[in-house]
Amino acid sequence: MEMDESINVFGEELIACGGDPVTGFFRDNMCNTCAQDIGSHTVCIETNEQFLEYSRFKGNDLSTPIPEFNFSGIKPGDTWCLCAARWLEAYEDDRAPRVHLRKTHIKALEIIPMEILRKFALDLS
Repeated sequence: MEMDESINVFGEELIACGGDPVTGFFRDNMCNTCAQDIGSHTVCIETNEQFLEYSRFKGNDLSTPIPEFNFSGIKPGDTWCLCAARWLEAYEDDRAPRVHLRKTHIKALEIIPMEILRKFALDLS
């Protein structure tokens, strides 16, 4: 698998999204992507209870630990590389979590308009 260049939505070097729990398509704590990343795990979010409940309701339980995969579960306040389409779906359902733009891969813009992401940015001054 050849990884796409690590560039954020501003065209700058991508910054690590998380670390505990380990995140990203490549499990490198970066929202990096490649052609094989069908879900486009490119949006670095800060989770909250409302989004975790929404995700569980949509069939993707991110908060329950899965020890056999060394996954401790996500808690409110954790950062996570989320699929761009799922973030957009959450946005359309008024459940979108806040995002770290400097940690979000530029490929997310193929699915989510920058104007929308900016409204949820945690890292704009």
